[in-house]
Amino acid sequence: MKSRFITFLALFLCFGAASRAQDKPQAFVGAQIIPISGPPIPNGVLVVHRGKIVAVGPASQVAIPSDAERHDVTGKVIMPGLVDTHSHIGGGAGGDASAPMQPDVRILDSINVRDTSLKRAQAGGITTVNIMPGSGHLLSGQTVYVKLRNGNTIEDLLIRDAQGNYMWGIKMANGTNSLRPNSPGPFPGTRAKSAAIVRDMFTRAVEYRDKIRRAGGDRSKLPPRDLGLEALVEAMEGKRIVHFHTHRHDDILTAIRLSKEFGFRVVLHHVSEGWRVADEIARARVPASIIVIDSPGGKLETVNLVFQNGAILDRAGVPVAFHTDDYITDSRLLLRSAALAVRAGMSRDKALAALTLTAAQMLDLQDRIGSLERGKDADFIILSGDPLSVYTKVLETYVEGIKVFDRSNPQDRLYAVGGYGASRDQDVHIECFEDGEGQR
Repeated sequence: MKSRFITFLALFLCFGAASRAQDKPQAFVGAQIIPISGPPIPNGVLVVHRGKIVAVGPASQVAIPSDAERHDVTGKVIMPGLVDTHSHIGGGAGGDASAPMQPDVRILDSINVRDTSLKRAQAGGITTVNIMPGSGHLLSGQTVYVKLRNGNTIEDLLIRDAQGNYMWGIKMANGTNSLRPNSPGPFPGTRAKSAAIVRDMFTRAVEYRDKIRRAGGDRSKLPPRDLGLEALVEAMEGKRIVHFHTHRHDDILTAIRLSKEFGFRVVLHHVSEGWRVADEIARARVPASIIVIDSPGGKLETVNLVFQNGAILDRAGVPVAFHTDDYITDSRLLLRSAALAVRAGMSRDKALAALTLTAAQMLDLQDRIGSLERGKDADFIILSGDPLSVYTKVLETYVEGIKVFDRSNPQDRLYAVGGYGASRDQDVHIECFEDGEGQR
């Protein structure tokens, strides 16, 4: 009981401090500021208030409000919070084995906001995440866009549009992940059959949409409601982005072909062989969210992944972002993806944008996050040095002006430097005590 009271008191004090921090402006002075939307500012000032950026610029040009609380961050670097376009933090699971396409499934319903993988992402400087169901299906469900606030429920983390609806996309996949060649079940056994199944369901969605249009508002003529087909209709109407897991060059072109046939917007994810068809991707005006893996292994269809992938795609004119696919890349190491891409020839500016503003564009959030500009959400990180240096550490992470990670706090530091067990506290495990008894 005593420990519960202490925990409650700590949460109360934390939320109280956060509330007070929003009551008056906060001015961060002396740091080099990398706004992404413009050149770096050597001796910059960032002023935030009530969750928004109210001023950013050189110290000589920014008037700090007289009631502002000043934070001296001389020698540090401030940049926008990182945007992870593809992650699996929160322990969620999407579709089951009942069908290869399950557009009615919502990952929202299975995310555990108390899973410390979210804290690990905060420790990596990530402030916005597209949390995905897996890629073992042709369509495994609906993704969800979240801010990594210190929330009590998933509703506290949701990003909402102007109408108050939470924002989400659709997760699709092709290639080997969704193939079941030796299974008698409903899953495809070949790449061609995979595409055929997708076409069949989208064709049914077209028919469903047309029936609704012909009904003209007459309820008696409306078809029975189908939540899955509704989601696909929203995709075809441009309201939802399809996030498409794809690796091999022919699979990439199949994903583009399907998007053209049915008119849905698509972001290509992974694109291990994107460098082989960079011009085709560019002509299709399709963005690519790529992963940078620095060790060999994995599935055969990724064997041709090269560090130059981002640079080649960028030179072809493809908008490029980086993602973790956490745990494929640990959320604490997303900054390193940009560093490795620059090392392989990608421009520094484009690589930093790939972590922030370009990634935000792939979630339709570019007007709210991704750069340090007046009026945008106060999502930013304070770094110990250059963001592309291996020696640099994330010191503090802020979401809408609230500090959600502080490396100087021993518990937060554990999330930043701890091993596998530091962020797997939701796993079922056995703890052994001196009396020999175990607790599950």
